[in-house]
Amino acid sequence: MIQSETLELLEWHRLCQHLSTFAATKLGAIVARDLPIPATLEESKELLAQTKEIYQLESRLTPGLSFDGIKDIGDSLERAELQGILSGEELLAIATTLYGARNIRRLIENQEDVPILTELVSDLRTYPELEQEIHRCIDERGQVTDRASQKLGEIRDNLRSVRSQITRKLQNIIQVKSNALQEQIITQRGDRYVLAVKAPQKDAIPGIVHDTSTSGATLYIEPNSIVQMGNQLRQAVKREQAEEEIIRRKLTEQIADVTPDLEKLLAIITTLDLAAARARYSFWLGANPPRFIDPQEQEIITLRQLRHPLLVWQQKHEQGNSVVPVDLIISPHIKVVTITGPNTGGKTVTLKTLGLAALMAKVGLFIPAREPVEMPWFSQVLADIGDEQSLQQSLSTFSGHIRRISRILDAISEGTAEEAREQGAGSRGEDFFPVTNHQSPVTNHQNLVLLDEVGAGTDPAEGSALAIALLKYLADHTLLTIATTHFGELKALKYEDVRFENASVEFNEATLSPTYRLLWGIPGRSNALTIALRLGLKAEVIETAKTQVGESTDEVNQVIAGLEAQRKSQETKAAEAEKLLKQTEKFYREVSQKAATLQEREKDLRASQEVAVQKAINEAKGEIAQVIRSLQKGKPTAQDAQKATEAINKISGKYQPAAPAPKPKPGFMPKVGDRLRIPKLGQTAEVIGAPDGDGELTVRFGIMKMTVQLQDVESLDGQKAEPINKPKAAPVTPTPTPALTIRTSKNTIDLRGKRVADAEYILEKALSEAAGPLWIIHGHGTGKLRQGVQTFLQQHPRVSHYESAEQADGGTGVTVAHVG
Repeated sequence: MIQSETLELLEWHRLCQHLSTFAATKLGAIVARDLPIPATLEESKELLAQTKEIYQLESRLTPGLSFDGIKDIGDSLERAELQGILSGEELLAIATTLYGARNIRRLIENQEDVPILTELVSDLRTYPELEQEIHRCIDERGQVTDRASQKLGEIRDNLRSVRSQITRKLQNIIQVKSNALQEQIITQRGDRYVLAVKAPQKDAIPGIVHDTSTSGATLYIEPNSIVQMGNQLRQAVKREQAEEEIIRRKLTEQIADVTPDLEKLLAIITTLDLAAARARYSFWLGANPPRFIDPQEQEIITLRQLRHPLLVWQQKHEQGNSVVPVDLIISPHIKVVTITGPNTGGKTVTLKTLGLAALMAKVGLFIPAREPVEMPWFSQVLADIGDEQSLQQSLSTFSGHIRRISRILDAISEGTAEEAREQGAGSRGEDFFPVTNHQSPVTNHQNLVLLDEVGAGTDPAEGSALAIALLKYLADHTLLTIATTHFGELKALKYEDVRFENASVEFNEATLSPTYRLLWGIPGRSNALTIALRLGLKAEVIETAKTQVGESTDEVNQVIAGLEAQRKSQETKAAEAEKLLKQTEKFYREVSQKAATLQEREKDLRASQEVAVQKAINEAKGEIAQVIRSLQKGKPTAQDAQKATEAINKISGKYQPAAPAPKPKPGFMPKVGDRLRIPKLGQTAEVIGAPDGDGELTVRFGIMKMTVQLQDVESLDGQKAEPINKPKAAPVTPTPTPALTIRTSKNTIDLRGKRVADAEYILEKALSEAAGPLWIIHGHGTGKLRQGVQTFLQQHPRVSHYESAEQADGGTGVTVAHVG
């Protein structure tokens, strides 16, 4: 009973009503309006996980999770199970629900990071064959279709034929007896076709009168000539209705056979709709997911910028005032918080806000607070808020509070006893330790108790004594208690018991109005005299009251006022520091943005330079190709090769920009097989001859071999070669650059049209005579000849390696074999 009272006091039903407006289905809205509260932490975690996954899913999908086609088919399933016959509309609703459920399952299964939802829909059976059968038999208006059965099609063909005959017969009568008719139209009375005949001329069209106009001037007569056809039509309609009922009965029986699965489907869809409603309501509130903390881990309750959800609704939908958030940061050793301060200052709203936040977390809703949101899972939320005065039950304000508090204590005892029974088996045989000061004699049940104006409504001395005793009891038996009070004695509990904490609602003495902000660590002043003055009470009465308060009270109020002033000063400095921090962050973002812009500009510049370099390389390659083609014309001589080398060096100087020499890195000594860079030529080469005593080494790049000096080469990472410290008797004349190896008719063989075996014989002979690279023309064809040639070259001992020729020399249709 007390838990139901608590939900009523916290206006939980209003929050559920707001939640129901975010449901997409009728059944989801019904369940949301009477939302069940989980009894275990595991259930709450499951609901919260569902909310998180749908929240993430809807943030990724533009239309969100669609529940189109889902209907409330619960009553239809129940009637089908009781062997009733469902209407066409009910059958169509079941078909559209199956289709909608299948779409939801497909959408969820296509997502990768929603394991809870995927498991939820894994057992969802949507019976597509049943859906197709319903759509075959029932049209979009809920009517049985002609194709539902052959017999029904024949009956309807007969119906259309009879109606056509009746219509033709009546049209003939209208043409012949038009003067006797009030209107030249065919109408119906009941299921009979009639004509509107003028009353004085009723004998002109003999038949059965089925109706009369209000004035009596018109008679609606079924001519005798169509009475027999009307009877046939009525009989055909009866046969049609009977056949339609047979079809709907068969469909209903198919549904009844799978009713358990369809009921489970409806439950799963409703669960998904509720989760979607929680996610959408949480998004609308600007809320964040809570994390349930373990009281045994000594974690802090953290609820920053907590807002009352009903006040948020009032602000957005009813043009209410802006919501003032509160901060609730409660250390794990705190068991009781007493909130003091003036009336209308927001004490009761703070209680309700915390109570609703605890319930919202339990049902899987996000909390309207700033991240991180961390709070315990409360097994019970129990509240005594407001005045339970009742003339009917002869209850005073004090009696009403005491009755409700008694029910709260009973609920705590029952919960604690139940927990003790659950732990009893494990506790038997353990050693008994006496309870020390400020320790609960039994394990604390995870209850949240909210008390408004505790101890009020009776003699202040006795009321405060009762309040102190009650709060100490609750400190021993509950996880957290929040109480509002005006008793000064309760403010001193903090200094006697470490489990108690003070908080107060702020009051602006300049405007004589509350600010609704919650201040921690400082007891509040009731400011009753100040508020009375603001409300219009005579000043002389206020002055007299001040003389009655006493000097000690004045001193306490002055101390509290001093503490409040000090707190305001600290808050002002903190605000200034936060402002400075925001400016620093802004400057940091601007600098980071400029740095990113510069990096992007540098990247673009580098890209343009690479394009320019690539263009120069392509032009140089073209000029080199021209030199090679000129050498290939006729029989090249050593003089021609020397000219070609000079031409290439000239091209290298033209396209290779002079770069500043990098800082030498001593210690590099090239070895055979190493790859190095020749800066003067802008080429990388392979070492095929180690450096000699004169510091010369032989390298190869492409088809060229040449001798270079150690000081003219460097490693790929920029290291200069270590010089050879060997005295030289006389200066050595530099070795002339060897001639380029040029493709001629002597070092080129044509194997096109040859078989692989014949080609191998020719190759063997050519390789034995070759002193340098050998160009082998095999063409493209089927590729078998090229494959055979390259396999032969790969196994030949004289061939160091082979490669496809340059594009100008035939590309992949020519293979160049390098003889070592």
